[in-house]
Amino acid sequence: MLMAHPAVLPGLVDRYWALSVLDAAEGDSPVRKEIEAVERALCVATGTTDIHAALIAARHHLPGTDPLDDSVLAAG
Repeated sequence: MLMAHPAVLPGLVDRYWALSVLDAAEGDSPVRKEIEAVERALCVATGTTDIHAALIAARHHLPGTDPLDDSVLAAG
């Protein structure tokens, strides 16, 4: 499977969390549209189809993380 370069992932993850704080759950808000764009980018970058899976995959590929660390998987 192709994966995005790890240098791309931190920016996408940070942007997702920053936007999710601002999101007021309004369907047509500019923030909501940008969150959806970042979600699509994260899914494509990680080869997943779900934002939760994309965030987990991104975390495991971020620089400085241990690929065998599954602590994020146990949190759900």
